[in-house]
Amino acid sequence: MMRKVLLKIYMVWVLLVFSIFMLLLLPLIVLPILISTHIGMGTFYGLKIWAWIFSKLNFIPYEISGRENIKKGQSYIYTCNHTSFLDAPGIALGIPTQFRPLAKKELLKIPVFGLIIRVVTIIVDRSSQESRKKSLKVLKGILSNNISILIFPEGTQNRTKEPLQPFFSGAFRTAIETGTPIMPMVVINAGKLMPPGTMSIKPGKIKVVFGEAIDCSGHTMTQVNELKDHTFEVMSKLLEDNKF
Repeated sequence: MMRKVLLKIYMVWVLLVFSIFMLLLLPLIVLPILISTHIGMGTFYGLKIWAWIFSKLNFIPYEISGRENIKKGQSYIYTCNHTSFLDAPGIALGIPTQFRPLAKKELLKIPVFGLIIRVVTIIVDRSSQESRKKSLKVLKGILSNNISILIFPEGTQNRTKEPLQPFFSGAFRTAIETGTPIMPMVVINAGKLMPPGTMSIKPGKIKVVFGEAIDCSGHTMTQVNELKDHTFEVMSKLLEDNKF
Protein backbone atom coordinates (compact mmCIF):
# COMPACT_ATOMS: atom_id res chain seq x y z
CA MET A 1 0.00 0.00 0.00
CA MET A 2 2.76 2.44 0.98
CA ARG A 3 4.69 1.61 -2.21
CA LYS A 4 1.65 2.47 -4.35
CA VAL A 5 1.20 5.79 -2.55
CA LEU A 6 4.89 6.66 -3.00
CA LEU A 7 4.77 5.78 -6.70
CA LYS A 8 1.72 8.01 -7.18
CA ILE A 9 3.49 10.88 -5.42
CA TYR A 10 6.54 10.24 -7.59
CA MET A 11 4.41 10.27 -10.75
CA VAL A 12 2.96 13.68 -9.80
CA TRP A 13 6.50 14.94 -9.14
CA VAL A 14 7.68 13.72 -12.56
CA LEU A 15 4.77 15.46 -14.30
CA LEU A 16 5.52 18.69 -12.45
CA VAL A 17 9.21 18.57 -13.37
CA PHE A 18 8.32 17.74 -16.99
CA SER A 19 5.84 20.62 -17.30
CA ILE A 20 7.49 23.39 -15.24
CA PHE A 21 10.92 23.15 -16.84
CA MET A 22 9.44 22.66 -20.30
CA LEU A 23 7.59 25.95 -19.82
CA LEU A 24 10.64 27.75 -18.38
CA LEU A 25 12.86 26.62 -21.26
CA LEU A 26 10.20 27.03 -23.96
CA PRO A 27 11.67 30.24 -25.48
CA LEU A 28 15.15 28.70 -25.70
CA ILE A 29 13.75 25.53 -27.27
CA VAL A 30 11.36 27.12 -29.75
CA LEU A 31 12.88 30.44 -30.88
CA PRO A 32 16.27 29.41 -32.39
CA ILE A 33 14.81 26.92 -34.84
CA LEU A 34 12.03 29.34 -35.81
CA ILE A 35 14.57 32.08 -36.56
CA SER A 36 16.95 30.03 -38.72
CA THR A 37 18.27 26.51 -39.25
CA HIS A 38 21.77 28.01 -38.90
CA ILE A 39 21.14 28.62 -35.21
CA GLY A 40 18.79 25.65 -34.83
CA MET A 41 21.32 23.86 -32.64
CA GLY A 42 20.28 26.31 -29.92
CA THR A 43 16.94 24.51 -29.84
CA PHE A 44 18.65 21.20 -29.20
CA TYR A 45 20.87 22.68 -26.50
CA GLY A 46 17.62 23.79 -24.86
CA LEU A 47 16.25 20.25 -25.12
CA LYS A 48 19.49 18.86 -23.68
CA ILE A 49 19.23 21.20 -20.69
CA TRP A 50 15.62 20.16 -20.14
CA ALA A 51 16.54 16.45 -20.46
CA TRP A 52 19.45 16.84 -17.99
CA ILE A 53 17.17 18.54 -15.43
CA PHE A 54 14.49 15.90 -15.98
CA SER A 55 17.04 13.14 -15.43
CA LYS A 56 18.59 14.60 -12.29
CA LEU A 57 15.42 15.68 -10.49
CA ASN A 58 13.57 12.44 -11.24
CA PHE A 59 16.45 10.07 -10.35
CA ILE A 60 16.47 8.60 -13.87
CA PRO A 61 20.15 8.60 -14.94
CA TYR A 62 20.85 8.11 -18.66
CA GLU A 63 24.06 6.26 -19.50
CA ILE A 64 25.29 7.08 -23.02
CA SER A 65 27.74 4.83 -24.87
CA GLY A 66 29.02 4.48 -28.43
CA ARG A 67 28.88 8.21 -29.15
CA GLU A 68 32.43 8.00 -30.50
CA ASN A 69 30.90 6.32 -33.58
CA ILE A 70 29.26 9.62 -34.57
CA LYS A 71 31.51 11.70 -36.85
CA LYS A 72 31.42 15.46 -36.52
CA GLY A 73 29.98 17.14 -39.62
CA GLN A 74 28.33 13.95 -40.91
CA SER A 75 24.54 13.74 -41.15
CA TYR A 76 22.87 10.43 -40.32
CA ILE A 77 19.55 8.71 -40.35
CA TYR A 78 19.27 7.65 -36.72
CA THR A 79 17.12 4.54 -36.33
CA CYS A 80 15.97 3.93 -32.77
CA ASN A 81 13.71 1.50 -30.94
CA HIS A 82 10.74 2.96 -29.10
CA THR A 83 9.29 1.58 -25.86
CA SER A 84 8.38 4.58 -23.70
CA PHE A 85 8.01 8.35 -23.40
CA LEU A 86 11.22 8.12 -21.34
CA ASP A 87 13.09 7.48 -24.60
CA ALA A 88 12.87 11.20 -25.47
CA PRO A 89 15.22 12.65 -22.80
CA GLY A 90 17.80 9.95 -23.54
CA ILE A 91 17.69 10.68 -27.26
CA ALA A 92 18.07 14.41 -26.62
CA LEU A 93 21.05 13.78 -24.33
CA GLY A 94 22.62 11.19 -26.62
CA ILE A 95 22.57 12.71 -30.11
CA PRO A 96 25.31 15.39 -30.17
CA THR A 97 24.24 17.25 -33.32
CA GLN A 98 21.17 19.00 -34.70
CA PHE A 99 18.53 16.54 -35.92
CA ARG A 100 14.85 16.36 -36.84
CA PRO A 101 12.68 13.47 -35.63
CA LEU A 102 9.74 12.03 -37.52
CA ALA A 103 6.80 12.19 -35.10
CA LYS A 104 3.18 11.04 -35.13
CA LYS A 105 0.48 13.71 -35.15
CA GLU A 106 -1.10 12.42 -31.91
CA LEU A 107 1.76 14.02 -29.94
CA LEU A 108 0.49 17.46 -30.91
CA LYS A 109 -2.31 17.03 -28.35
CA ILE A 110 0.08 17.09 -25.36
CA PRO A 111 0.03 20.55 -23.69
CA VAL A 112 3.26 22.59 -24.19
CA PHE A 113 5.14 19.51 -25.44
CA GLY A 114 2.83 19.50 -28.47
CA LEU A 115 4.05 22.99 -29.43
CA ILE A 116 7.65 21.80 -29.28
CA ILE A 117 6.75 18.76 -31.37
CA ARG A 118 5.19 21.04 -34.00
CA VAL A 119 8.34 23.18 -34.21
CA VAL A 120 11.12 20.61 -33.83
CA THR A 121 9.81 17.51 -35.62
CA ILE A 122 8.36 16.46 -38.95
CA ILE A 123 4.75 15.44 -38.34
CA VAL A 124 3.28 12.41 -40.07
CA ASP A 125 -0.25 11.05 -40.10
CA ARG A 126 0.36 7.31 -40.15
CA SER A 127 -3.14 6.64 -41.48
CA SER A 128 -2.53 8.76 -44.58
CA GLN A 129 -0.27 7.54 -47.37
CA GLU A 130 -0.15 11.08 -48.75
CA SER A 131 1.08 12.38 -45.37
CA ARG A 132 3.77 9.71 -45.22
CA LYS A 133 5.00 10.63 -48.72
CA LYS A 134 5.03 14.34 -47.87
CA SER A 135 6.94 13.80 -44.63
CA LEU A 136 9.59 11.69 -46.36
CA LYS A 137 10.04 14.44 -48.96
CA VAL A 138 10.61 16.96 -46.16
CA LEU A 139 13.09 14.62 -44.46
CA LYS A 140 15.10 14.36 -47.70
CA GLY A 141 15.26 18.15 -47.85
CA ILE A 142 16.57 18.27 -44.28
CA LEU A 143 19.28 15.72 -45.09
CA SER A 144 20.32 17.83 -48.10
CA ASN A 145 21.09 20.63 -45.59
CA ASN A 146 23.46 18.28 -43.72
CA ILE A 147 21.07 17.93 -40.78
CA SER A 148 20.42 14.45 -39.37
CA ILE A 149 17.00 12.89 -38.98
CA LEU A 150 15.60 10.43 -36.43
CA ILE A 151 13.12 7.71 -37.38
CA PHE A 152 11.54 5.01 -35.22
CA PRO A 153 11.44 2.21 -37.83
CA GLU A 154 8.93 0.23 -35.74
CA GLY A 155 6.44 3.03 -36.36
CA THR A 156 5.09 3.20 -32.81
CA GLN A 157 5.90 2.23 -29.24
CA ASN A 158 6.62 -1.46 -28.84
CA ARG A 159 3.85 -3.04 -26.75
CA THR A 160 4.87 -6.62 -27.54
CA LYS A 161 7.14 -8.97 -25.59
CA GLU A 162 9.63 -9.01 -28.46
CA PRO A 163 12.72 -6.77 -28.25
CA LEU A 164 11.80 -5.16 -31.59
CA GLN A 165 8.70 -5.01 -33.76
CA PRO A 166 9.03 -5.49 -37.55
CA PHE A 167 10.45 -2.43 -39.30
CA PHE A 168 8.78 -0.25 -41.90
CA SER A 169 10.80 0.54 -45.04
CA GLY A 170 10.70 4.35 -45.10
CA ALA A 171 13.97 5.00 -43.27
CA PHE A 172 15.86 2.58 -45.48
CA ARG A 173 14.42 3.86 -48.76
CA THR A 174 15.43 7.37 -47.71
CA ALA A 175 18.93 6.19 -46.75
CA ILE A 176 19.46 4.58 -50.15
CA GLU A 177 17.95 7.44 -52.14
CA THR A 178 20.08 10.06 -50.36
CA GLY A 179 23.21 7.98 -49.71
CA THR A 180 23.01 8.86 -46.02
CA PRO A 181 24.55 6.41 -43.53
CA ILE A 182 22.27 4.84 -40.94
CA MET A 183 23.25 5.25 -37.30
CA PRO A 184 21.59 2.45 -35.29
CA MET A 185 20.82 3.32 -31.68
CA VAL A 186 18.82 1.69 -28.90
CA VAL A 187 17.29 2.84 -25.64
CA ILE A 188 17.31 0.16 -22.94
CA ASN A 189 15.12 -0.18 -19.83
CA ALA A 190 12.85 2.82 -20.53
CA GLY A 191 9.87 0.53 -21.19
CA LYS A 192 10.32 -1.16 -17.82
CA LEU A 193 10.38 2.13 -15.94
CA MET A 194 7.42 3.58 -17.84
CA PRO A 195 5.52 0.95 -19.85
CA PRO A 196 3.96 2.18 -23.10
CA GLY A 197 0.36 3.30 -22.88
CA THR A 198 0.47 3.88 -19.10
CA MET A 199 1.06 6.70 -16.64
CA SER A 200 2.92 4.35 -14.32
CA ILE A 201 6.54 5.39 -13.76
CA LYS A 202 9.39 4.58 -11.39
CA PRO A 203 13.02 5.75 -11.06
CA GLY A 204 15.94 3.79 -12.45
CA LYS A 205 18.80 3.78 -14.97
CA ILE A 206 18.32 3.92 -18.74
CA LYS A 207 21.03 3.20 -21.31
CA VAL A 208 21.35 4.81 -24.74
CA VAL A 209 23.72 2.91 -27.04
CA PHE A 210 24.96 3.91 -30.50
CA GLY A 211 26.25 1.25 -32.88
CA GLU A 212 28.59 1.66 -35.83
CA ALA A 213 27.31 3.58 -38.84
CA ILE A 214 25.92 1.52 -41.71
CA ASP A 215 27.14 2.74 -45.11
CA CYS A 216 24.29 2.95 -47.61
CA SER A 217 26.14 4.57 -50.53
CA GLY A 218 26.55 1.34 -52.50
CA HIS A 219 22.98 0.10 -52.11
CA THR A 220 20.27 0.18 -54.75
CA MET A 221 16.51 0.34 -54.26
CA THR A 222 16.31 -3.41 -54.83
CA GLN A 223 18.25 -3.83 -51.56
CA VAL A 224 15.81 -2.00 -49.28
CA ASN A 225 14.74 -5.20 -47.50
CA GLU A 226 18.33 -6.35 -47.18
CA LEU A 227 19.31 -3.05 -45.55
CA LYS A 228 16.24 -3.15 -43.32
CA ASP A 229 16.99 -6.69 -42.17
CA HIS A 230 20.65 -5.88 -41.53
CA THR A 231 19.74 -2.84 -39.40
CA PHE A 232 17.20 -4.95 -37.51
CA GLU A 233 19.93 -7.50 -36.73
CA VAL A 234 22.39 -4.81 -35.62
CA MET A 235 19.86 -3.18 -33.29
CA SER A 236 18.77 -6.55 -31.92
CA LYS A 237 22.40 -7.34 -31.06
CA LEU A 238 22.85 -3.94 -29.39
CA LEU A 239 19.81 -4.67 -27.24
CA GLU A 240 21.02 -8.14 -26.35
CA ASP A 241 24.63 -7.10 -25.60
CA ASN A 242 23.62 -4.17 -23.39
CA LYS A 243 20.61 -5.48 -21.48
CA PHE A 244 20.61 -5.34 -17.68
